[in-house]
Amino acid sequence: MIDAAILLAAGYGTRLAPLSWVRAKAALPVAGEPIIRRQIRWLAAAGVRRVVVNLHHLPSSITGLVGHGRDLDVDVRYSWEPIVLGSGGGPRRAFDLLDRDRAFIVNGDTLTDLDLGALAAAHAAHRPLVTMASTPDARPGYNALAVTVDGRFAGVTRAGHAPAPALADLRHVHFIGVQVAERTAFAAASPDVPSETLKTLYPALIAQDPASVRVWPSAVTFHDIGTPADYLATVRTVAAAEGRALVRGDDVTLAEDADVTGTVIWNDVTVGAGAVVRDCVLADGVTVPPGRHFSRVAVVPRALVPPGGRGEAEGDLWIAPLDVPR
Repeated sequence: MIDAAILLAAGYGTRLAPLSWVRAKAALPVAGEPIIRRQIRWLAAAGVRRVVVNLHHLPSSITGLVGHGRDLDVDVRYSWEPIVLGSGGGPRRAFDLLDRDRAFIVNGDTLTDLDLGALAAAHAAHRPLVTMASTPDARPGYNALAVTVDGRFAGVTRAGHAPAPALADLRHVHFIGVQVAERTAFAAASPDVPSETLKTLYPALIAQDPASVRVWPSAVTFHDIGTPADYLATVRTVAAAEGRALVRGDDVTLAEDADVTGTVIWNDVTVGAGAVVRDCVLADGVTVPPGRHFSRVAVVPRALVPPGGRGEAEGDLWIAPLDVPR
């Protein structure tokens, strides 16, 4: 049984902007509960009792939701990164706090019903250094993992590019952001220098031992929250599956004649008289002026926007289309 996990929550969530200027991606609410708390509950149900969360971008938006994890029946520790260390350096640093030689590693933007016990069993059956969970097939528009007939990881095919000749005849699947890894898989990574698993670390491992990294395909439900549009779609899907409405946050005030439909509302939001808001995300601290019409946009406080941010200003608000070109 694997009783430890690393949650990768340090990243900037660039494609999720402007929402990721307000909260770290793992802190976004989904049908009334933040992503990271959903992930920890899922891990705890599989027997995980120790979790390390790596942090960099807007760390207090995560620590304020999770604390030490006692109400979730886990011991949560934090790996603070002075710079974002990536999918290689992040786990390398986090393992030092975990006090375990094997752990689940979960991306901070993944929600799934994957059977963690089955993934752990697949890892134990072959005893590689890494076992990545995947869909049975590739996902259009995304990078794909190339997998041999016996389940070994062989490389990555980049979205929009033809596979390298050596990978062309292999099976191609989509990594869902969940894996089991041994501490030794990250031995070559520095705890202080950024590095990436799929780009450098795992290719180096399979160059030394082709059986060291495996892929375990499984027909599971999963959500990868990459863009604001992905986020809204995920909230709708999860809310419908759980029989919930699109939950509104705390301290929300809607004028009696405001028309708000298909919209996710975070905390401390006001929607003025006669306003129309359809298929949007209103982030913490937003006030929609009376009579204003919004459709399929993300709205955040202008004061939080960094230079060069995507979108446009309108008074105290910053407005950006939900859909982001890939």
